[in-house]
Amino acid sequence: MPSFDGTIAVVGLGYIGLPTAVMLAAQGTQVVGVDVNERTIEMVNRGELPFVEPDLETSLSGVVARGRLTATVEMPEAEAYIIAVPTPFQPDHTADLSYVQAAVVGVAPKLRRGAIVVIESTSPPGTTQTVTDWLAELRPDLKLPREGEAQPDIFVAHCPERVLPGSIMVEMVLNDRVVGGITPHCAEKAAEIYRVFCQGEIQLCDAASAEMAKLVENSYRDVNIAFANELSMICDQIGLDVWEVIKLANHHPRVNILKPGPGVGGHCIAVDPWFIVGAAPGLAKLIRTAREVNDSKPEFIVDHVARSVSRFREPQVACLGLTFKANVDDMRESPAVDIVELLASRLPDVTINVSDPLVSGLPARLANIPNIRFVRPATAVAESDVVLLLVDHDAFRSVSRPMLDGKVVFDTRGYWR
Repeated sequence: MPSFDGTIAVVGLGYIGLPTAVMLAAQGTQVVGVDVNERTIEMVNRGELPFVEPDLETSLSGVVARGRLTATVEMPEAEAYIIAVPTPFQPDHTADLSYVQAAVVGVAPKLRRGAIVVIESTSPPGTTQTVTDWLAELRPDLKLPREGEAQPDIFVAHCPERVLPGSIMVEMVLNDRVVGGITPHCAEKAAEIYRVFCQGEIQLCDAASAEMAKLVENSYRDVNIAFANELSMICDQIGLDVWEVIKLANHHPRVNILKPGPGVGGHCIAVDPWFIVGAAPGLAKLIRTAREVNDSKPEFIVDHVARSVSRFREPQVACLGLTFKANVDDMRESPAVDIVELLASRLPDVTINVSDPLVSGLPARLANIPNIRFVRPATAVAESDVVLLLVDHDAFRSVSRPMLDGKVVFDTRGYWR
């Protein structure tokens, strides 16, 4: 099968866009990364990583040194464009496509006949068609694809990412990919790009099915996590150890209950199910309920901590971890951040000692709250009466049992069991 030959512009150098750019460049493709953040551009051009991801920085520095990857704030001319910008949800849980639209507005003037435009940003079904419509309005001189169109000037497709932060460099190569085109020819053209580095199977389909498949993958995870989280709250109420119950139940050959936690975060699982709810609000009852269960877990934890501090005269609480999962620095939609903020609000006279060795300091929403301190893990534990483990970073293995003696411990991850 043919593979892509030409320059590729990757628009958005975040947790997905930058690894994608590096993967393409590592295989000899000429790549230009585009981002609105000048600090990100400067770091990438120095071969430095603006976030934590194992094994990525070595590859990044290599492709930059060889001149295969450059970064800029200006949209270049290219044979293909991969748009990998954020798609957060709005207060009503509908998708905010403003970043995608801004990227399309930037790309449109640069398009030449034969160019490929791929949307990697997670999107509600129909978004790729909307992008095609935007391009048609912006470039009436070009023939955009439509069903039955044999020879469009521009090819448009959707290829959702499906990688795990912390393992992106492996999973981006080995995982199967879904490529959905506005037409079958669009899907084939876009697949040529991913064949440059993807060793997994590339499955071709229509764009809306590819969009929905990504949402379904993360909603499946969210529903199963919600079962574990709801089970943890039930076991707490009736006085059982949820970790022991799950361990016993999972000995059944057809049962595999996930681990409960403090909630669900990240740019995918905490966001994507709402796009399905928005597409069919009257029918997505289970998916909506799962979101509500997982979103309720931080309040449940804060209630427990608030009750426990009453036994101390001048209590302090340690909150270990701010990121949404272990061993990454990503705080997007992190339930740990929500819990710290809720605790500080609920307990204004209690000092909250926050520690996370993977981040440089408090996020903006916590930085100006007077009863929150950012300290080293050992300091947080030593000076606190209540210790709350929110993220199971490897670094927190160094917290020994003697360090926790005499303290109230809430291990939301089952890490120290």
